[in-house]
Amino acid sequence: MEWLRAAELFVNVVQLGSLSAAARRCGVSPATVSRIIHSLEEDVGGRLLNRTSRKLNLTEAGEFYYGRIDQILHQIQEANDSVARLQANPRGTLRVHSRMLVGNQYIAPALPEFMRRYPEISVDLTLSNYAIDLIAQNVDVDIRIGKLEDSSLVARKLASAHRIVCAAPSYLKNCPPLEKPIDLTNHNCLTYRINLGRPVWRFIDKAGKLLEVPVAGSLQSDNGPALLGATLAGVGVSVMPDWAVKDDLAAGRLVSVLPGYQASHIEFDNGIYAVFQHATQIPSKVRVFVDYIAAHFKERLGEPPRRAEPVMELVAAG
Repeated sequence: MEWLRAAELFVNVVQLGSLSAAARRCGVSPATVSRIIHSLEEDVGGRLLNRTSRKLNLTEAGEFYYGRIDQILHQIQEANDSVARLQANPRGTLRVHSRMLVGNQYIAPALPEFMRRYPEISVDLTLSNYAIDLIAQNVDVDIRIGKLEDSSLVARKLASAHRIVCAAPSYLKNCPPLEKPIDLTNHNCLTYRINLGRPVWRFIDKAGKLLEVPVAGSLQSDNGPALLGATLAGVGVSVMPDWAVKDDLAAGRLVSVLPGYQASHIEFDNGIYAVFQHATQIPSKVRVFVDYIAAHFKERLGEPPRRAEPVMELVAAG
């Protein structure tokens, strides 16, 4: 920035024809301008101005330097103006990552209308079930589910959620009784792959007691849509987010079992969050997308958190 300041002063001196006029325009003293120009000449290794008591003339090196620096300063100003326009008007490529199930059911279906509203934004959507590094992978917004790890990111909660145990009527018609969590040991449990050990489903009863039940079944996967599809087909019982099976429950394609218990295969914090990088000024393309997707979740799932701005700053290292 010191070089940039010196270059701007030099250009002003040339254009105005005097040190004092450049000093007045830039809000500094003539002595300061003289000192900075002298330092600039030392840095470039040659005299740029011939100074007399009455006028200033460019040397041959000064003419060359002025031509190049004036062009560079114009390019810097154009770049600054372009960034300002990007901040003011949503445009550019928006890179979004989401977990598969919520991405398939909620994010992807919302994109056509979003792109109609903001035709100068193009969306690059990636779906996976792996944690990502937003900075390393150049992602603008990550849609995450469950407990958030501390990081240097900002999160906005899009929806609250719960997990429920569910099965298709065709499966329940011929299966053993399923009235309490321990009964799951006699059922074909379709499980989400977290580690190589035997899956464990966790429950909290009405008294607040935690119960853990080891489960097993014919399908284990890290793909939520695959588990949901198998559950709908009557293959077995699964633990699903309520937002993922809302329509299937309403239509009778699935039935909620063990309704008196909170259920989870991992943590009991199952909210849906939009996570993005901390910035003094959030890019307008990120801001309008997060606002739009929050409204989309509100329409589909009900009332989200009341605050319209990012609701959580995660400030530990990460």
